[in-house]
Amino acid sequence: MSPFVRKVKTASGATAVQIVEKRNGRRRILEHVGSAHDETELAVLLSAAQQRVHGVQDEMLLVEQPRREPVGPIVEHASSEVLWRVLTDAYARLGFDQINDEVFKALVTARIIEPTSKQDTLRVLGDLGLPVPHLNTLYNCLRRCVERDYRSTIAASCWAHATARGPVALVMYDLTTLHFEVTNEDRLRKVGMSKERRVDPQVTVGLLVTADGFPLEVALFEGNKAETKTLIPVIEQFKTRHGIKELVVVADAGMLSADNLNGLEDAGCRFIVASRQSHVPYDLGDHFERHGNYTPDDSTIETTRDMGTGRQRRTRRVVYHYSFKRHKRDDKTINAQVVKAEKVADGLRPVARDRFVTVTTDADGKKAEVNWDVIERARFCAGFKGYVTNISTDVMDGAAVVAAYRDLWHVEESFRMAKGDLQARPIFHRKREPIEAHLTVVFAALAVARHLQDQTGVSIKRLVQTLRPLQSVMITVAGQPIQAQPRLTAEAEAILTKIPGRAGH
Repeated sequence: MSPFVRKVKTASGATAVQIVEKRNGRRRILEHVGSAHDETELAVLLSAAQQRVHGVQDEMLLVEQPRREPVGPIVEHASSEVLWRVLTDAYARLGFDQINDEVFKALVTARIIEPTSKQDTLRVLGDLGLPVPHLNTLYNCLRRCVERDYRSTIAASCWAHATARGPVALVMYDLTTLHFEVTNEDRLRKVGMSKERRVDPQVTVGLLVTADGFPLEVALFEGNKAETKTLIPVIEQFKTRHGIKELVVVADAGMLSADNLNGLEDAGCRFIVASRQSHVPYDLGDHFERHGNYTPDDSTIETTRDMGTGRQRRTRRVVYHYSFKRHKRDDKTINAQVVKAEKVADGLRPVARDRFVTVTTDADGKKAEVNWDVIERARFCAGFKGYVTNISTDVMDGAAVVAAYRDLWHVEESFRMAKGDLQARPIFHRKREPIEAHLTVVFAALAVARHLQDQTGVSIKRLVQTLRPLQSVMITVAGQPIQAQPRLTAEAEAILTKIPGRAGH
């Protein structure tokens, strides 16, 4: 049977155009022409496929058949050149081209466009109309990435970019987990406290960013590594890499420990770390006895707290911020949890890990009761959020401490980008070296994505969706090659005008 063209939906939602033949009742793919993401792309690919079927089917079937001359212009090649140039130009502006590895650049850029496995990355590059390397070439690149320490070059370039507009005195740190769908643990992938509430083997990833969310440092740890044990190694590596002496580190309550705070202080760092809610009654009890418990909305209260034992004991400044809106939200949550606790005590709901339930054992067996003391303490804490810091009041008042901490959501946003838009997981590697290389690719992709988002004000997902369909097409008309550039949409024009060197392209 003569070859024919068919359309197939891919896992990413695109439409693949293929040239196939049917022999002995079985279809065989002769060529994958490309994948389309809209009707315009699909029309171009279908036209190219039809021309190849009628123009080169003799070579595919290796039999003598009458050749039909194509009618009209012939589509020779199509590529998403606009998108590719935007991403690779941003890659170069950040200084990543110092690495001088075209395969690594292709891995980083392809991950931004359509994150997938290393093997499926070959398809993504082909769909973009770019040269497709051999799969072994990609794996060799991952080995080079670790052996030549590409991450250090990327981290140095990120720091240079972040400090180009002025000194960076404040950085933010947080930790996330990436799980693996495997059964057995190994030296790196271990079961631990999961951010996603899973029980699979996992790794933990620490990320350091600027106040506006631009990545500066990334580090990989064992899956069962305690959060408080990751902060100091990352900060020390960061300071050593860039020769930094003074730094303010902002982190959430998961990093709060006397050892961590002492370690940061001994390393010459100042810090702002969220305080756990359980300390509120003890820190503010004396204050309320002396001054009353009236607290204006959006106000701060300052106290001190001794942290650590023995020679490691140090007095810390604690700033509490009160929000009426937070109070109402906390009260609503507490009321819902009280209802659940009362149902457990009445036997109307099975015993679970309920916040306000105390289970006791006597001669009659286990008994669940509502713990009203804990409820009273929770209501006392409603509306308050605390921050421990070693920054003196003459340098930063309470309101400034609170404002600095509020930017910590940028770290969470970067993690969401890495785990969502860039799909840091699933990870299809088993050994530490390729996992480290994969994390380096994601780190570089995150930096490029954040850089473009900051420039354009458009999410990286929207930028890719807007620019990817713009196809540059090579057409042959009467034997003469013609390069046809895409017609830009209004949205594409708006994006390109905000990128240096792209206006008018």
